[in-house]
Amino acid sequence: MLRNKVPEVTALFWVAKVLTTAMGETTSDFLVHRIDPPVAVAAAALVLVGVLALQLAVRRFIPWIYWLAVLMVAVFGTMVADVIHVQFGVPYLVSTSAFLVILAAVFALWYRTQRTLSVHRIDNHPRELFYWTAVMTTFALGTAVGDLTAVTFGLGYLASGVLFGVLFAIPGIAYRWWGLGGTAAFWMSYILTRPFGASLSDWLALPPYRHGLGLGTGLVSLVLFAGIVVCVAVTSVRRQGPPREDLPDAVAA
Repeated sequence: MLRNKVPEVTALFWVAKVLTTAMGETTSDFLVHRIDPPVAVAAAALVLVGVLALQLAVRRFIPWIYWLAVLMVAVFGTMVADVIHVQFGVPYLVSTSAFLVILAAVFALWYRTQRTLSVHRIDNHPRELFYWTAVMTTFALGTAVGDLTAVTFGLGYLASGVLFGVLFAIPGIAYRWWGLGGTAAFWMSYILTRPFGASLSDWLALPPYRHGLGLGTGLVSLVLFAGIVVCVAVTSVRRQGPPREDLPDAVAA
């Protein structure tokens, strides 16, 4: 059996998660506007496969490998959701609904075979594969949802970011004071980090005619990357202390 191969769920985890979702959005936009889109998508897919293979090969949680994998999932997941809409003309409402059904199916199969969805028990290969499948689906779903509210519903990126920021906080509040199970609270918040971070990064990067501040996808991506590096460095330093015992399973489902 492997040691648990995902980070402890702390405030630093959520900061890093929001930063990677935000950077995934701006980096995807940066690449597809400077490289032939099919080439950009293929290159991102190859890098993602390589990084995920490395993550699956190691037998313990290594911060830089884990967060690099999350970042590449963010970049590729954004590309997939955008390609479905831009290249194939699928409305955001349709893609959102489809990704939601796929995610529900992943969770159902995961629970049926493993009897838990807890991130405190990613300690064998089937659970790790289910975990990363769920992560990839949440990124595609979150991208579609964020664009649905910002573009289709006309809220704009800043208002969407504020909306999803509030929604992101609700599961944590419900877990702390209203008795919501830990696993349910985690996955609800995890899904919402994607539209939360992506909407804010779009607002920072996109030009004013698209209701953004016009800072540019390249600059915003670099700043976000610096923040991720700091988070990974702090996590790595903390792990140099005595090894922790794996946390108990917060809830079975």
